[in-house]
Amino acid sequence: MSEKETQKEYDPDIITLADDEGKEYTFEVLDAIETDDGRYLALLPQYSDPAKMLEDSGELVIVKEEEENGEEFFSEIEDDEEYETIADAFTDRLQNFFEIEEE
Repeated sequence: MSEKETQKEYDPDIITLADDEGKEYTFEVLDAIETDDGRYLALLPQYSDPAKMLEDSGELVIVKEEEENGEEFFSEIEDDEEYETIADAFTDRLQNFFEIEEE
């Protein structure tokens, strides 16, 4: 087996989300967690312009997957306690792969 065959190809999971005004944002899905309260995604913003990437804070965007009338969508987590619980879970899971500074 050649070295090229043994290397795992990186194939990121990229999604595009739109805000209430219809402006679209592109994210890489880093991780997903399912709990009794729902499914959550940890997202990293993606930019086509390298300068914008350098300006980004590097903070994860965490959203909750919801369903209404048979349609799936993602929403912000409004409850502070729920957000902290999920953010802590993602931090624990991802800190081995990324430099994550806890506040």
